[in-house]
Amino acid sequence: MNQQRFTLTSHLRFIIPSLIGIFLFIIPIPQEDGITIPIAILSGWLQDSIGTLVPAIMTGLIVLTVIGTFITKAAQPEAIKKSPFFYNLFNVPAVWVVVRVLGAVYAVMTLFKIGPEWVWSDATGGLLLNSEGLLTILFSVFLFAGLFLPLLLNFGLLELFGALLTKIMRPLFGLPGRSSIDCLASWLGDGTIGVLLTNKQYEEGYYTKKEAAIIGTTFSVVSITFSLVVISEVGLGDYFIPFYLTVAAAGLISAIILPRIPPLSRKPDTYYNGQEGKDTMEVIPEGYTRFGYGYESALVQAKNNNSVSKFFADGMKNVLDMWMGVAPIVMAIGTTALIVAENTPFFEWIGMPFIPLLELLQVPEATEASKSILVGFADMFLPAIFGGGIESELTRFVIASLSVTQLIYMSEVGGLLLGSKIPVDFKDLVIIFLQRTFLTLFVIVGIAHMIF
Repeated sequence: MNQQRFTLTSHLRFIIPSLIGIFLFIIPIPQEDGITIPIAILSGWLQDSIGTLVPAIMTGLIVLTVIGTFITKAAQPEAIKKSPFFYNLFNVPAVWVVVRVLGAVYAVMTLFKIGPEWVWSDATGGLLLNSEGLLTILFSVFLFAGLFLPLLLNFGLLELFGALLTKIMRPLFGLPGRSSIDCLASWLGDGTIGVLLTNKQYEEGYYTKKEAAIIGTTFSVVSITFSLVVISEVGLGDYFIPFYLTVAAAGLISAIILPRIPPLSRKPDTYYNGQEGKDTMEVIPEGYTRFGYGYESALVQAKNNNSVSKFFADGMKNVLDMWMGVAPIVMAIGTTALIVAENTPFFEWIGMPFIPLLELLQVPEATEASKSILVGFADMFLPAIFGGGIESELTRFVIASLSVTQLIYMSEVGGLLLGSKIPVDFKDLVIIFLQRTFLTLFVIVGIAHMIF
């Protein structure tokens, strides 16, 4: 890159949208029930305003997705084929057609409360679709996060951070510096926002398959606010600070180790659809400082994105992609996992091998604790519910900490990852979940014994 001269307008075109994006997605705002970010506040406002209507809206969107999928697969209409966005949205492999249909069936049954109660109860389908359920939250989060995501992606902020932080992110985690923004957005906002960010950058050629898989499964962390809800659920709200420091330590250690072992280490370093990679922040040209090169790259990126109509078009594509591409999968896989967790002893059975391990680690009430170890794969809040009645504070602390650091739960992040373009399949998620469980369990128990 030859050093260029830029006008004041060029600088403002980078600075103003980027500052707005940082404010919306990253700046923590104290609230009565904890710390959150402006995007989450906007999401909460919309939920309070139209929350009772959202289950019907989401059901309609899921059913519409199935109809569009069948029309596209059967008739290949020219109107859809001419739009790469809608063609990719509806022309999915057969397995995802089945999953979308299952999601639509679950949604209709839950909305109208028809069929077996174990499908639509408040502990299964209702947990996802009711007015305070996950899909209601995702509806509003996806609307605002998707619409304003171009503020982070299109105006140079990631180019600047990519140049500045590659020296930290690459040796520690095998990731480019721009991935630090994904992590911050997850940590302060929600894991779903991190997945949305990562998926978009992967599709655009800024992350390789390996990098996208690592970020999606390792940095889509639970927000600070929801972590407070979890520790309060097990009656240990006074321990929030040591709890969150424990979660951070366990999460950092697993983030360093997991990218270096299969399945993540075996993901190819190639780009989506065979395209050329666009991240040029790894090597700084001669004559530039790391900041200078990052800042100039940011100005060039901002200069190339000066269309207001394109900004909103990109934003609405993000929204529709998540509403229609992801919501049916979350409904199908999340409901199935919750049905299994609530109505069968499956997770108790598969938790039994952990009893001797927990006893070896001197965790009190090991048998009861084992029942909650793997149920987090269905939903990350279930371990706190299952373990809330355990007497030992140490054991409840371990259960709460583990549920947050496991990260992969099918009712939200797991379903989102499977519905995105990020190259992980169900088998990958199971293996990574188990790896995180074993790895973080040792770290968490060690710290817990020092606290209690």
